[in-house]
Amino acid sequence: MRLYLARKLQDVPLEIEERRPSARMGSADETILVVEDDEDVRAYTVGILRELGYRVVEAQDGDGALRLLGGPDIRATLLLTDVVMPRMSGPERAARAQALHPEPRVLFTSGYTRDAIMRDDRLDPNVDLLSKPFTYATLAAKVRELLDRAA
Repeated sequence: MRLYLARKLQDVPLEIEERRPSARMGSADETILVVEDDEDVRAYTVGILRELGYRVVEAQDGDGALRLLGGPDIRATLLLTDVVMPRMSGPERAARAQALHPEPRVLFTSGYTRDAIMRDDRLDPNVDLLSKPFTYATLAAKVRELLDRAA
């Protein structure tokens, strides 16, 4: 068997361009509190939301989130929280957060499927849930949907 290779490759311009799907932008008067114990997931989520123009505050656990919400400077428009976290579940955190400030909408995230979460009675069937891993486009669309619904 013989294999023949060209001596010179054609000059082919490589155009590598990352294209972000078009997403409706947020504004700095829309504050999102991201509660996520996984540092990489939290950084990814916060980065997307800031790129979209939202004001973002972050906490690594439920206690930190409640401290932020209890302070005078934070009025969250949306609480984006993981369902399964140590010490305080997402639904418990959401209930306590809404007791402090009833205004924010809540978007739960989870690496578990909706069926698994509902089967284990971790969430009510009518909540908003975004499955992990999520993309830039799905996060942007879901956040905008919830914020527009609240208006």
